[in-house]
Amino acid sequence: MSDSNFTARRQAFQKLHQSGCFVIPNPWDPGSARYLQHLGFKALATTSAGFAFSRGLPDGESAVSRDSMLGNIAEIATAVDVPLNADFQSGYSHDPETVGANVRLCISTGVAGLSIEDNTGDRAKPLYEIPLAVERIKAARSAIDSSETGVLLTARAECYLVGHAEPFKESIRRLQRYAEAGADVLYAPGVQREEIKAFVAELAPKPVNILISNNIGLRVVDLAEMGARRISVGSSLARTAWTGFIRAAEMIVREGSFTGFDHTVLFADINKFFSNL
Repeated sequence: MSDSNFTARRQAFQKLHQSGCFVIPNPWDPGSARYLQHLGFKALATTSAGFAFSRGLPDGESAVSRDSMLGNIAEIATAVDVPLNADFQSGYSHDPETVGANVRLCISTGVAGLSIEDNTGDRAKPLYEIPLAVERIKAARSAIDSSETGVLLTARAECYLVGHAEPFKESIRRLQRYAEAGADVLYAPGVQREEIKAFVAELAPKPVNILISNNIGLRVVDLAEMGARRISVGSSLARTAWTGFIRAAEMIVREGSFTGFDHTVLFADINKFFSNL
């Protein structure tokens, strides 16, 4: 893949964030990525959980190595023609300087954007103290700027996911600091339906990514009206695939029944799709 192709994708990705609202679904391998591109999505994002599950591992840096994740990101980036955002977890280091070095490796895969989260991986102290969290974002920003690629930096506040006592307030406080440190896009997975409009307003004018991990009764148009600029689905598509697999397999074991195969997509249809690429 030529550098000019990746440059064009990065420019397109920047434009997507400048106005309106778009969905950035999360494939976990080249096949799922190619099908999502076929459906017309203008950008995609990797899912650390979806990839980990496909490897028989739990989600997290302690289970999935940096190099393994970089391999998955590169595989997907080269399998499609649309911009790809990398779920790069917490940058695979506590140390800001090493986060910066790892970000440079991620950029080299061809991504148009990447996210860095503030989860330490330590259950006793799950969030980085804000000064260190800010330095980590600054290091990622510096790495991107020195690359002169225009890769977009998403900063993630993990307050909801780690059970913070005041997740809304703390997420806003952290994300505002991350924006000052150079983040282009702001993201707090777990924001509740009734909080979305206020959450986006507090962080304006920075574009905000909203995670929809289950059916909460909102459509894309509803989220757009609330001010969301980008909508991702995290591990939800991967979990949807796992749901069908688990239910069908369990029915064979429990009931000796193959009714779990009802209404599945035909082999010929999937095979034809990949044959025509």
